[in-house]
Amino acid sequence: MPDRSVDVLIVGAGVAGATCAETLRDEGFDGSILVVGRELDPPYHRPPATKELLRGEMERTAALLHPADFWGERGIELATRTSVTALDLQARVATLQGAGEVAFDRALLATGAMVRRLRLPGADLEGIHYVRALGNAASIRRDLEGVERAVMVGGSYIGCEVAASLTALGVRCTIVMQERVTLEASAGPGIGRRYQDALEAHGVEVVGESVVERFDGEGRVRDVVLRDGHRLRAELVVIGAGVTPDVMLAQRAGLDIGVRGGVRCSARLETSVPGVYAAGDMCEYESSIHDGPVRIEHEEVAMGQGAHAARNMLGAGAPYEEIPYFWSDLADWLTLEAVGAPVGWDEEVERDGVVLQLRQGRVVGAATIGGDLDEARRLIAARATLPA
Repeated sequence: MPDRSVDVLIVGAGVAGATCAETLRDEGFDGSILVVGRELDPPYHRPPATKELLRGEMERTAALLHPADFWGERGIELATRTSVTALDLQARVATLQGAGEVAFDRALLATGAMVRRLRLPGADLEGIHYVRALGNAASIRRDLEGVERAVMVGGSYIGCEVAASLTALGVRCTIVMQERVTLEASAGPGIGRRYQDALEAHGVEVVGESVVERFDGEGRVRDVVLRDGHRLRAELVVIGAGVTPDVMLAQRAGLDIGVRGGVRCSARLETSVPGVYAAGDMCEYESSIHDGPVRIEHEEVAMGQGAHAARNMLGAGAPYEEIPYFWSDLADWLTLEAVGAPVGWDEEVERDGVVLQLRQGRVVGAATIGGDLDEARRLIAARATLPA
């Protein structure tokens, strides 16, 4: 027999799980809620880890979604530093590491994603970092003493944002990446080129169309060696090689995995087991906006999905049809905004400072630096096709 029972179990204490719990209360749910997460901290925003927190402009507690006493005051049980080691979805029982078994009625899986680590010679040298949690930002700051040159591996948001923050702290930064321009795969070459121009204007060196072969050093990293033999001097390295959805628990529980590597969900964010939902980086849902399954790794989307799953737990039964929104800051240099999170667009058209991303003529996404995205949102929602 389980040691205890709850009405709703939320696995994952990131913004998706936290927002689900908060929305349940906001919608009038008075049953018991247990949020379980491996993180050391209560639920927090991740973007400061590459921005204000990394630059020392923010205290760690300022990144929290709510003050520590918020959860108890709302009647939400929050168990951090706790792992769910097994899920029996037929019996509706979860096994918690060191805390026995918990029976539940409904559940949300919001286990997020894990950083993709490079398996290269020298990758275990001191001075090589990844950024995912608040503690990673603290580790990099502690490691910055005496560092004059740093290399970011990867030309996506993590690498670019960290390069901007370290440059603002007086560190000479180089970005090395496989893409031709920064953000090429996620935002497209048009906006990516403007992003890169801003980085280079502030002294960041960008080395494109290159592959890292190994890291050299004695105890601590000294050089990043590229496949063509070129060496980049580095006393500190930050790797932003993307993430992979954390679906290990879901797989062991027998949930269906989708074509994009996440837990397969309906448009209502319900998994292959009725009453069990998913949200956030590991949720792969059927999207009318994207014409099929999609998985989106944005904090704003995770929060929206967490709230939507909560309402569906309470009987709303509505498809998730929000147009995804994303933003990224480079220090105080510029802010990029994007909507749609398109997959596989084949054309870009610029209008009034906004780059529209088209697939077979239909507007599926848009990105801008300083422009207005309202018209782009309308075009995406209307599934509009632009004339040739």
